[in-house]
Amino acid sequence: MINIKKHIIEYHKKRIQEGFTEEGEPDTKYYAFDWDDNIMFMPTKIMVLSENEDEIGMSTEDFAEHRHQIGKEPFQYKGATIVNYAPNPFRYFGVEGDKRFIIDCMTAPVGPSWNDFVECLNGGSIFAIITARGHTPSVLKEAVKNLIVSNKNGINQKELLSNLQKYENIIQNDEQLSEEFSLEYEGKELLERYLDRCMFAPVTYGEGSASNPEEGKIKAMRKFISYCKELANEIKKPGKFKNDVANDEIIPFIGFSDDDPQNIEKMNKFLEKEYPEKPVRTYLTKGGLKQEL
Repeated sequence: MINIKKHIIEYHKKRIQEGFTEEGEPDTKYYAFDWDDNIMFMPTKIMVLSENEDEIGMSTEDFAEHRHQIGKEPFQYKGATIVNYAPNPFRYFGVEGDKRFIIDCMTAPVGPSWNDFVECLNGGSIFAIITARGHTPSVLKEAVKNLIVSNKNGINQKELLSNLQKYENIIQNDEQLSEEFSLEYEGKELLERYLDRCMFAPVTYGEGSASNPEEGKIKAMRKFISYCKELANEIKKPGKFKNDVANDEIIPFIGFSDDDPQNIEKMNKFLEKEYPEKPVRTYLTKGGLKQEL
């Protein structure tokens, strides 16, 4: 029987390259990101109600701090006493705000996990967007695609496509195509296939609570872990690369970042209970600082 703990320690001691190892093999590293105040500081506001029945917009960063007070105890915010949510408080975080989300993503300041997001994309790594938002999943995909094709803040579409072609050659056992051919003739198709392989999980789309998204995020993470295990074992199966794990079980490494301490706390409890092999490392990005928890 494999010593899982020993394998985990040895695995994390390895130098992890984005996308591929120094030997040119896929590194089985995957990413999961919260969106707001993590990848980007979006201008979208949650609408809350003052004691005078005025609607006040609350930033997502402030909401992470006050969400368990709203409707339970009055508190001061922007010179007003907040007593509850306004009617339809998350109106701009669901399908009603789909178009606005795509526009805002192109101009919003980048967040504390942006550099990791850039690493992920440029390396062609599989990722999940696990957000409390309730937009149409295809809208999240379109927003990411727009960021890629515009080469926003360090994203390098050419580097991404080059790495995607390497993956395609591995999967299809094809000979390496020239970079010129890949970029000129297959670029759009490669990018679409890549984004289709990634996971876009707005956990309040059609269901769930935007004020308490923890359970939805846990459900999405469980699905993503299972998916990553399948991918890791497929890319490492015999005949493609040598499998150095005794029981042919590849443990993927998934990094998950979120700015809300309560989301991270609930996620860690879930992971400790269901995944003794610890395939996920969690990072809190509250206040713009990243720390592993």
